[in-house]
Amino acid sequence: RPNLNLVIPAFLNNFFIANLHGKWLKNRIAVGARANGALQVNNDDLMKVSVPLPTGSQSLSEQKKIADCLSSLDDLLTLEVQKLNVLKKYKKGLLQQLFPRTGESLPRMRFPEFLSRGAWFPKSIGNSCQTFSGGTPSSTNKTYYGGEIPFIRSAEIQKYKTELYLTKKGLENSTAKMVKKGDVLVALYGANSGDVSLSKINGAINQAILCLRHESNNAFLYQYLIHKKEWIITTFLQGGQGNLSGEIIKSIKIFFPQPVEQQKIADFLLVLDDKIDAQTKKIDIIRKHKKGLMQQLFPVVSEMTT
Repeated sequence: RPNLNLVIPAFLNNFFIANLHGKWLKNRIAVGARANGALQVNNDDLMKVSVPLPTGSQSLSEQKKIADCLSSLDDLLTLEVQKLNVLKKYKKGLLQQLFPRTGESLPRMRFPEFLSRGAWFPKSIGNSCQTFSGGTPSSTNKTYYGGEIPFIRSAEIQKYKTELYLTKKGLENSTAKMVKKGDVLVALYGANSGDVSLSKINGAINQAILCLRHESNNAFLYQYLIHKKEWIITTFLQGGQGNLSGEIIKSIKIFFPQPVEQQKIADFLLVLDDKIDAQTKKIDIIRKHKKGLMQQLFPVVSEMTT
């Protein structure tokens, strides 16, 4: 329990959240652990670790100002995250209205100009899309990596940059396949099974990704698969366990309206996606601002004294 005559709890909390003490604190804990002959530190030893505080008669006042400043940013972050969650919830509700529910062939809501257009028609993904997966170049051949071709793996289907890049030689001597910006990508394996995205970049994919190129509208298909994601996971992944396959995805039957209605739905949802992306970026900016501010408000390791 902190001594309230020396330290303000909110200041101490933000200091440890900043994690600028990480290496500094670890070294002191390691010394204590070795001295005791065990890989652990008891509470008494931990309580002896020094924590740098503002000095002088205004110490508590300075701590409070720092804590209040960071608290205001936390309040702002909470508000902006709430706004983001509202947008996501609103979109989820729209998807349930704009696309047919399981066992139904028409959506609950249509744009007025399409009310007289009649029923949507069923078609499997395999019969309405060009589909393919990729492969992985040999990791032991260093000439296959370090080039300029982004190598998209299943955890990266929503990203603008990838961790690995292939050379032209790596692409040509493997089963990796090129996808285009705007292609629909479905993660088949691992923790990301069932994730779907419109590719943000041109790049190569491995065997854990299925690429879909719809005959008329990739963006419509993408939104439809977002709508059906929970059903896909429940039906084919036993609640998130296991893998998908290209054959499973291709066998899924969905309902399509005429191309003009597909485009109308895709455009409408794209506007909402743009708002969600903008709100997400706003939150990231605030978080980065807070991180930078904490680095300025708290001493770096070299400035800490024991």
